[in-house]
Parts: sequence; structure tokens; C-alpha cells
Amino acid sequence: MNLLFKFWNSSIGKKWLVALTGIALLGFVIGHLAGNLQMFGGADKINAYAEFLHNNQKLLWVMRLGLIVCFIGHIFTTICLVRQNRAARPERYSISRNVQAKAATRSMIYSGLTVLSFVIFHLLHYTFRVTDPRFKLIAEGGKLTSVNDVFQMVVLGFQSPVISGFYLLSVALLSLHLSHGISSVFITFGLESKKSIVQVGRYSMLIAVLIFLGYASIPAAVLLGVLK
Repeated sequence: MNLLFKFWNSSIGKKWLVALTGIALLGFVIGHLAGNLQMFGGADKINAYAEFLHNNQKLLWVMRLGLIVCFIGHIFTTICLVRQNRAARPERYSISRNVQAKAATRSMIYSGLTVLSFVIFHLLHYTFRVTDPRFKLIAEGGKLTSVNDVFQMVVLGFQSPVISGFYLLSVALLSLHLSHGISSVFITFGLESKKSIVQVGRYSMLIAVLIFLGYASIPAAVLLGVLK
């Protein structure tokens, strides 16, 4: 127990927890993107995927609870680490990095909080369906039935330029957050060297850009009339 307490109290321990929860969240971001991109396969494709998730509620809730724990743990530990670093003498990595002066580093807390607000809205919008009355009931064959067409729901949601704009802004900030976070994981685990520092930064940025383009492609396709 003392060992765990010492681990938590140390800045290295907190950095490890931030890195581990960050890896788990990155896995979710990529997996969620893979599911979302099935929109381009048509209504049957994405609706079948949604039906599969709906039919596996136990597994889905285990994943949700794990995600919530990682999300809260990531934010709480990051805040504690920032406060600890500010109270103590600034610590430096063994490798001098210009990336620490970049916007991604300076805005980690703010981008993280913006993404958090987006996640809350996103859940209220598409999961709990309380922000748009069209998601509760739709006209289908002259009758009102419960919404179960995920394809139609996504198209209806992103037809709003305001919602699509907020989505794109949040995804951009998430990608900015990831561009620094992925690189930081290598530093925390001691996997970065003077030779690999540039490559790690480039690959981190590439992954972040690909994630942004993947998520942004859906609202863009809806607004351009590709998905309708």
C-alpha cells in the first residue's frame, strides 16, 4: 500500500498514469473512428454496427465504465500533476525539446476541457438524444416510431452548421491534444532518444492529422450532400 501511495505522490507515477490512461483513450478514439467511418458504407452498414452494439449491452457497459474511469483518471491526474509541478521546482526531461514551447503543450489543459465539454454534448446529442426532438420520434410510413436509424440520426445532426462547426473545432483540439500526448508517452516511458526525437514528433503529428481527417470527413460529407 505504501508503495502505491509513494507511486501516486511522485511526479513520475502521475506521468505514468496519465500515459497509460491516455493510451487507453487513444485506443477508444481510433476504435470509435473505425465505427463511425462505416457511415460511408451506407445506412445498412452503420445501422448493423449499431444493432450489434445494442445487442451486446453487457460488453458495451463494461467498455463504457472502463472508458469513464480512464477519462476521469486522465483528467484528474493531469490536473494534480500540473499543480504539483507548479508548486515544486520545474522538472525537465533529459532530452531538451522545442515541442514544449509549441501551442499543443501550452494548450493541453484548455483543449482537454473543451474536448470534455464536447463529449458531454455528444452523449446528450446522439446517445441520450435529449438535444434534438427529431431524434426521439421520426415520421416513418405515416407512423411515429422510435428512432433506430443511426445513419439518419447522424445526417440530421450534422446538417446543422453550428453543431458541425463545434464538432470540427472539438476534433481539431482533440488532435492537437493527441499530437503532444502521443509524443509525451514515448518520453514518459523512456522510449525516445536524440536520434528518434524528430521522427516521434512527426509520427505523432501524422497520427493526429489522420484522426482529425477521419472524424471531420463525416460532418463535411453531410454538409456537402455526399451523405444524405
